[in-house]
Amino acid sequence: MTLAERFDLWALQHEQRGIEKGIEKGIEKGIEKGEALLLQRQLARRFGQLPPDLIQRISQASSVDIELWGDRVLDAASLDEVFSG
Repeated sequence: MTLAERFDLWALQHEQRGIEKGIEKGIEKGIEKGEALLLQRQLARRFGQLPPDLIQRISQASSVDIELWGDRVLDAASLDEVFSG
């Protein structure tokens, strides 16, 4: 195998790894968005229409926060209880 062929193979492998990482990142973002939308639906069903600033806060939150709030929505008596602490 010539040096040029090795370089072409390396470039192809490097490109493939980049594509795979991009796909993984896209899947993670899709899951996070889905979790945020589910939380919004649960909150709206339980407490009524959500204020726009709260919707924005949820859409910008980490998956750890969304998971915590999702757990709290089951027992909270108000929106403040979901998001306090």
